[in-house]
Order: sequence, then C-alpha cells, then structure tokens
Amino acid sequence: MNKNHFKFWPPRLSKSLTIPKTTIYDNLVISTKKYPDKIAIHYYGRSITYTELLEEVEILAGYLKKKLGVEKQEKVLLFMQNSPQYLISFFAILRLRAVVVPINPMSTTQDLAFYVKDCDIKYAIIGEELYDNIVPLIKETSLNNIIVTSYSEYSGEYNENNDFKPNLANNNQKLSNVIFWKDALSETYQIDEYDGLEDDVAMIPYTSGTTGMPKGCIHPNRTIQANTVGASLWMNMTADAIPLLTLPLFHVTGLIHSALAPIQSGSTIVMMTRWDRDYAAKEMERHGCTHWINISTMLIDFLSNPNMNSYSLSSLQVIGGGGAPLPEAVGEQLYERTGLRYYEGYGLTETISHTHFNPPNRPKLQCLGIPSFDVDARVIDLATGSEVGPHELGELVVNGPQVFSGYYNREDENKVSHIEIDGKQFFRTGDIVKMDEEGYFFIVDRLKRMINASGFKVWPTEVEAILYKHPAVEQACVVSAPDKKRGETVKAFIILKTDFIGKIKEDEIIEWSKSQMAAYKYPRIIEFVESFPTTSSGKILWRELQEKS
Repeated sequence: MNKNHFKFWPPRLSKSLTIPKTTIYDNLVISTKKYPDKIAIHYYGRSITYTELLEEVEILAGYLKKKLGVEKQEKVLLFMQNSPQYLISFFAILRLRAVVVPINPMSTTQDLAFYVKDCDIKYAIIGEELYDNIVPLIKETSLNNIIVTSYSEYSGEYNENNDFKPNLANNNQKLSNVIFWKDALSETYQIDEYDGLEDDVAMIPYTSGTTGMPKGCIHPNRTIQANTVGASLWMNMTADAIPLLTLPLFHVTGLIHSALAPIQSGSTIVMMTRWDRDYAAKEMERHGCTHWINISTMLIDFLSNPNMNSYSLSSLQVIGGGGAPLPEAVGEQLYERTGLRYYEGYGLTETISHTHFNPPNRPKLQCLGIPSFDVDARVIDLATGSEVGPHELGELVVNGPQVFSGYYNREDENKVSHIEIDGKQFFRTGDIVKMDEEGYFFIVDRLKRMINASGFKVWPTEVEAILYKHPAVEQACVVSAPDKKRGETVKAFIILKTDFIGKIKEDEIIEWSKSQMAAYKYPRIIEFVESFPTTSSGKILWRELQEKS
C-alpha cells in the first residue's frame, strides 16, 4: 500500500476513521434530538424542521408496516425526483429495516420491469409524473402497491413556474392499489421500537449498466455510514453548513454528499428538484449556501450563465464533485469567479460514492485525488494483475470500508469483479488510471471506452481535456469512428460557446488539435452539435453519440 499521499492529508484530520455502529436511520434520530427546531430542508420557499421531518418518517413507516405489510428486508422501489418526499420515504423504509431500491426517474417501463423482477419488488413510492411509466407493471409483475406523491405538496412560494402541479387527483383511471401520499400520511399507526443493525442491508442501488445489464449493489448500513461520516469530516460539514442539493438523490454521490452527510451533521439542505442555473444561483444567495457538490457538466453550465455576475456567491466554502474530470480551463474560470479551487473525488455505485478525495488544502485539477479513510487503492497491469509503478497505466482496484457486499443475485460477476492481493480482496473498478509519485490518482478512461487507432491506445477523456483549452469549446465528447485504414479513428462532438457559433469551422479545430497532442490522438472528425444526451445526474451519454458515428 502506497502511503505517499499522507504527506498531503488535510491538517488536523485523522488518517483512519472509526465507523459508528449506529445506522443511517439513527443519524436522523440523533440529529433531531440535537437540533429539533433547526431547518432540515429548504424546498422552493417551504422550510421543514428536523422534528417535522422525523415525524413524517414515522407516520409513513407506520403506514408501510401496518397498512401495506412491508416486512424487514423487504425491497421497496423508490422512484421519484429530488423532493422532501424522497428523503421521508428513504428513512421510512430504513425505519422498518427494509431495503431502499433507488431508481433513476428517467427509467422506462421496460427498465422498471427489469428492476422489479430482479428484486421481486411488491411496493413502490413514486413521483406522480412517473405514474404512467409504472402502472402497467401492477398486473404484469410482483408489484402490487404504489404510493404516489406530487412535489407541489411540499413546494412553497418560490415554485415560480408551478412545475409540480398535481394532475393524478383528477384521473379517474387511478387503480385501487394506488395510494395518494396525503392519504398515507393521514393515518397514524404505532410500530415496534427500532432495533436496526449496522449489517442490515439498507440499499440496493443499481449500476448504470455501462458494461452490460444493470447490477444491484448490496450496501448494508455499515458501508453507507463509512462514506456518510467520511464525507462530513473531509468537507468540514458542521451543523451550520448549508449545502445546495442539485445532484439527483437516486445517484450515490448526490445522496451521500448532499443529503446523508448533511443530515448526519445536522446541516440545512437547500434542495432543488430540477437543475436550473439561475435558480441555483438565487438559492445560493438567498440562503447563504456553503457547500455545493455537483458534476462537471453542471458547473460548466453554471459558469457559462451570462447573468452570473449579478449573483453573490460569497458564502460558498466548498465546491467539488465527480463523475467526470473537470477541464482545467473550467477550474481556472471557477477560481477567478469565486476564489475557490474545485476539488474532485472518485467513486462508484459499488463503493456508495467516493473512494478518493482531493485534499481541500492541496487539490489537483483533473485528478481523482488521494485514497479516502482506510482505502487501499492500487493500479494493476491489465494482463498480469501485478502492480505497476508511478505514471504507468493500469486498472484501479480498491479495498475499503465502503466497498459493497456484492452484486445482488450475481455470483459469477462477484467472482470476476474481485482480485486478491497480499491476502486482501480488492474490487476491480474497470477504470484505467495512473498514480503520480505523490500518491494522487488520475483517471485515463473506462476500459470499455478505449479507442484503438492503428494499434495505438487513445483515451477519450485525455483528448477531451485538451479540447476544452480551445477558446471556442464549451463542451466536448470524444468517441471512436470507423476508419478503413486505422480501424478506428478519433471523432469529437463539440458544443460551441455562443460567441463562436457560425464564426469557426470544424477544420480549424482539427488543425489546432494537431499542435496540441500526438499525431495518433488528435480528432480526425469534428461535429458541432447544440446539446449532448445526458443522464439525469448530468453524465454525458457517450454511447448514444458513439452510435451516431
């Protein structure tokens, strides 16, 4: 295990972390006891205290248990956008020692059928706008009870566009086993005292399926707690912190860094259901937001806002994220605007968010950071499995307290996704990285995304980082394209900055690229587009662009 990174560890922070034996649900109870009247959530003009939040969690848990019959370790599908109801549902499920199965709200009926069958799900709590996607499954699958909520039930005066207006209440097609949220919370049932354990399975989030069918990742309270507490300490999140929540809660980064860590700390969450750069800036100014964890595409959009200088961002203390490397040029733009350095992290669904953080006092741009508390991270040769030296490319493997218990019902994949080194089990991430002599890790790309151009390995992320240095480029996504001579060649989809639209041609960027990177790397094909397809968490769907090439 390389320990060079300890030289750059944040001052006055222990290098190891004792994980509490308490559960994620306990975190909410403890924070409520400590800060009963403190605001837990600001949501479009409405404020909810910790006491109010816990009371509604208890009421919903009672309904799920006594009315619907949800049992311990029963899997419950959570299918909605960011909202107070999401967190109320999340903790109510955990209150029963049942299992949260969080699903991307962009999922289709076919997607949902897979998840329901894979986990044998009988119960779901959903956002009203997703009703049509899930209701066909009631007769075709094990799903038989659905609680439906409209976000307008909790939004206040700042819901300026009336985005969350309910419609289902007037729908005569509502099935008998579909329950309205307000009806579920109108009944109070007494349930047994909570006796949850650290090894109870708490969540089964699904991987995005970038390397095949989605796989459920089994996470007990223990692994989730490791990153919840670790994130609070690393980001210096206290009860007086005010994080802005913009990443989706179904995604592990948004859940851990913008919800569970703040609740464990007793912080106040400023929650957004949908990304809107102007509204985000207004909320930062209105509430004095201190922390914002995002994704690079979200920050790029935020900084390109022509109205940016009209907002005060002086309250921000911590800004960072993961999911994709932040282009160096964007990081410098952020520093010029706010005086803050963006610090990136790295993680996976299998590790319930981060395994790596950049030290706040010494971050490096376009860098995954250094291993988090008690994480043993190594780089191994793709062919031999042996460790490689500094600056050599290889696959990242990790061992740590946040690593999942395994894929749900995927024994064969559990075997191939792990490797033993020095008597320890390491998870194989499938990400190609390199480590410098100081112990910082740098992403090169996904193993599956590599371009083989005339036998030369080209990593799209590296090419994208260089393209961002061109003054005309707002966003870039690099994919492979078929080539008769080279087998594959490099193609770049580019979104131009507004001032350059119609004033620059594709060939000009190709010529510029020749002087910036090796001959086998520079893009032979450039295509200007107005937008990229993205996931709801903001990741660019490069496979969709690949299919167009």
